[in-house]
Amino acid sequence: MTRSEELEYRLNLLVQFGAIISKETNLTKLLEVIAGQVEKILSSQRCSIFIYDHKTNELWSRIARGLNNTEIRVPVGKGIVGWVADTGQSLNIEDAYKSDKFNPEIDRITKFKTKNVLAVPLKNVTGRIIGVFEVINKNEGNFNSEDEGILNLISSLAAGAIENAQLYESLYQAQLETIYRLAVTAEYRDQHDTAVHLRHISEYSALIARAIGLDEKKIDDIKYASPLHDIGKVAISDSILLKPAKLTDEEFEEMKKHTLYGAKILSNAKSHLLQIACRIAQSHHEKYDGNGYPYKLKGEQIPIEAKIVSVADVFDALCMTRVYKPSWEPSRAREYILSERGKSFDPLVVDAFDSVYDKILELQKKSDPRSTIIPGIRKELYRDDSNPH
Repeated sequence: MTRSEELEYRLNLLVQFGAIISKETNLTKLLEVIAGQVEKILSSQRCSIFIYDHKTNELWSRIARGLNNTEIRVPVGKGIVGWVADTGQSLNIEDAYKSDKFNPEIDRITKFKTKNVLAVPLKNVTGRIIGVFEVINKNEGNFNSEDEGILNLISSLAAGAIENAQLYESLYQAQLETIYRLAVTAEYRDQHDTAVHLRHISEYSALIARAIGLDEKKIDDIKYASPLHDIGKVAISDSILLKPAKLTDEEFEEMKKHTLYGAKILSNAKSHLLQIACRIAQSHHEKYDGNGYPYKLKGEQIPIEAKIVSVADVFDALCMTRVYKPSWEPSRAREYILSERGKSFDPLVVDAFDSVYDKILELQKKSDPRSTIIPGIRKELYRDDSNPH
């Protein structure tokens, strides 16, 4: 490749770089994309992006390509990236092992041989340090001033995208916390093991969704919206919700309205997650054969999110001890789910559930009783062994 061809190649990569990073709002994925692009543009073996944690005065790297994404934490002022963050200056080291700033310990752990290093500060538009780029082992020769200039240019392009992703992640985490607290409110009144149940519904639903083959965004939507499936219970009276016996027909009809109440509470939400939660809350008691409630939807009329949560919810409830019912063995609960294939549950969802059954059992065994945050008597989601309400 001639010099002009190399420059043209790098310029094209830089143009592509700007277009690629502008589309990604997930911080982890964004950092992965940036690291990969930097490795290509600078023809290097590895790029790590260190983000400045102002609370701990440390730099952390969630991305360390070639290190199996091992998280690394470095105090500001220590080591190569710590020095760059502290001084705001770039550092180009031709022989890492001759530098007093290089810590060879990571090489010893990873069996990776660091030769040369180029590190530049990651600054936002105000000039504040938000992280450090560290590029290791140029494929041919050492990093030069042109490489340093290109990495500084990349840094300026990437800083805005990273800050936007951090803000998006912060808002998203706040939204998830709100959703979880709403879910706890709904479950608080009628069961002891709220935290465990909500976590199970969330984790089981995600496993099933992934087994079906849904994309990661859809999986996350279901995972984080599913805890609100019973939010409508806040509108059900204690005399029905806390009754330690089988409900009368009239009481059961009132209990079934929790799906409608949940949908009403979540209706017209602008949040995408709450829109997903609304569909789940309204339809997670619909049955594949059309004999569910509240609208007797059938087959593909039922949203896929609701069909997934339905299986996760029934399985988990059957496996839990209640005041008038001992817990079922997981194998018995599994057989019940399988027996309702094509009746209560979508065959596709049942097959996906069965394919990840062993993983569900692993999650079930990991439940920490200390995470049970709601004291008091346990009540049931089911008034008999087969009829959820």
